[in-house]
Amino acid sequence: MTNVNVPASGPWWGSDAHRDYLLADARRQFAFFRRSLDPAGGFHAQDYAGHPIPGAARELHATTRMVHSFALGHLAGVKGADEMVDHGMRAIWNLHRDGQHGGYLWSFAPGGDVADGQKLAYGHAFVLLAGASAKQAGHPDADRLIEDVWEIINVHFWDHEYGRMKEEYARDWSKISTYRGMNANMHSIEALLAATEATGDHTYAMRAHLILDFFVGQVAPKHGWRLPEHFTEDWHVDAAYEGNPMFRPRGATPGHSMELSRLLLQAWDMGGRKDSKLTGWSDKLYARSLADGWDKARQGFIYTTDAAGQPLRRSRYWWPVTEAIGAGAARLKHLPKDQGQDDYLMFWQAAAELFIDADRGGWFPEVDDANRPDSHQFTGKPDIYHSIQAALYPLLPGLSGAAKELPVLAGSI
Repeated sequence: MTNVNVPASGPWWGSDAHRDYLLADARRQFAFFRRSLDPAGGFHAQDYAGHPIPGAARELHATTRMVHSFALGHLAGVKGADEMVDHGMRAIWNLHRDGQHGGYLWSFAPGGDVADGQKLAYGHAFVLLAGASAKQAGHPDADRLIEDVWEIINVHFWDHEYGRMKEEYARDWSKISTYRGMNANMHSIEALLAATEATGDHTYAMRAHLILDFFVGQVAPKHGWRLPEHFTEDWHVDAAYEGNPMFRPRGATPGHSMELSRLLLQAWDMGGRKDSKLTGWSDKLYARSLADGWDKARQGFIYTTDAAGQPLRRSRYWWPVTEAIGAGAARLKHLPKDQGQDDYLMFWQAAAELFIDADRGGWFPEVDDANRPDSHQFTGKPDIYHSIQAALYPLLPGLSGAAKELPVLAGSI
């Protein structure tokens, strides 16, 4: 196949060159991460060249996102994807699942010993996503996993009084903080919508809408459509909170607003395109994220802003660009085609220039001020999840129901 590059100007969306470029990137990604399988259990963390990083713990979100991503690959006809899904499903059940206390451990060391026994809503959301995607890929253990994690979510994580997710516990389910966070809830929306599509049970979608109504319907308009990330136990904004710089940095995160912009359109589509407020919310989050987060001088998105939209962390990571691609593609699927093509092309130009490793596969996770790969926050290439969705979802015609559409790519990847 002829080598194709992201063009300097459009139109590009929907062209053969666009399709060829995304398929080529997907092929490189699946080939790169296919090498991460560790016969001893789980998946190796990989350096830039794809070699295992010695001693790196296997974290729950990484294991589950590998299952989800290769389940998408299996549906798209990727050779060997079924083996990756099988291997990951065994690791979730046999190594992350806590046979003593229930729930899923945050990480295990190479060899299987527990590294970090905390129980996090963020990780459990991805267990549900893995189960849902595995079910749509026809995995025989998917129902067992969905049933088990759903019980854990109902008993421990779901805040039945408020209608959203609590955050974290110690391994024995004792309380370790009063923190509440938007990030875990956002990924719970993603998982709940996926579980609805996989099972046909709209209980999951109803909960997704409860979370959306709070964070996007209630909180976002009061903060200029900049989404606060951190909350107190009774769900008041905690603007001064500063936690783990990867998962809980202070301020608003434009990349999360892009992700929610896409998920709102998925929820709208799944609901029969009847609830117009969801598309309005999606538009507002997208516009605010782009205005605040896009680094016009350097390309890419800055990581966080303050309440007025001023930069807090100017670091540029790969995942906000992938989420902007997903949001931009979703908008192009339902808006007039002259709206958003320039944005979408701009996102891919930044991806190609800053993050995509066209020689070895995968995306570099961060760049420094000189646009060189950097390892200040991330080591190696963390996982395939964000970047493979950026490559696959724009190739599909729908805003939802990806599992039903992916088989049209069989033979292309």
